[in-house]
Amino acid sequence: MTDVRCAHRLSEDASGPRQYPAYAGATRSLRRMEMTPQRWAFTTAYTNEVFGVQDDHLTELMTEAIEEGLPDIAVSADVGRFLMMLASMTRGRLALELGTLGGYSGIWIARGLQRGGRLLTVEASSRHADFAQRQFERAGVADKVEIRRGPALVVLPQITEELGEASVDFVFVDATKTEYPDYFRLLRPLIAPGGLIVADNVLGTSSTWIDMETPDMHAVDRFNRTIAGDPDFEAVALPIREGVLMARRY
Repeated sequence: MTDVRCAHRLSEDASGPRQYPAYAGATRSLRRMEMTPQRWAFTTAYTNEVFGVQDDHLTELMTEAIEEGLPDIAVSADVGRFLMMLASMTRGRLALELGTLGGYSGIWIARGLQRGGRLLTVEASSRHADFAQRQFERAGVADKVEIRRGPALVVLPQITEELGEASVDFVFVDATKTEYPDYFRLLRPLIAPGGLIVADNVLGTSSTWIDMETPDMHAVDRFNRTIAGDPDFEAVALPIREGVLMARRY
């Protein structure tokens, strides 16, 4: 029987991109339906069209953000809906987001919280935070969202001291990729039993992918493997958009 653990081992060949052993059945399937760039682009557009229905405000939000100089890096609408659904499946009393940007993902998360639930969202850029605050007000969720301004690695210890361990039901990570392993180290004590941690870009970004030797992807790979190997979490990564990790604490 094939040892499934081999699928997690990197190739010893450092001359090229990362290689992963494939099972015979998977190889046969890949020959039948190779994921070409064109097919991936179509698949991504298809899932967003079918599952990414959104209201007029959310449809216009990132266009306005880009016009004001914010980067065009928000999650897609289908990922936003996924975040809302996941948040609604927890106790939904307290959520934490790293990387507010223009408030797009935060609005989805806030809509998934239970009555009386609140979201703390951390943003290092004052310009981004100001824009997001206006969007939270327009979306009618400003009463349940609080923006904490500053670098996540500075703000997270303050939040831990304030809230205490095992206090957060839902976490969404979408900030500086090279800091992902440090985020998990700081977030781990905060996540309550049954709580979820979700992370974007765990397979790539607009400029790099998980098989590329870059600082971003090395850090993301460590983050993925750390959570996957943590005995207190059950984790999976889904190939939605640029990869979404979901892990549940026992």
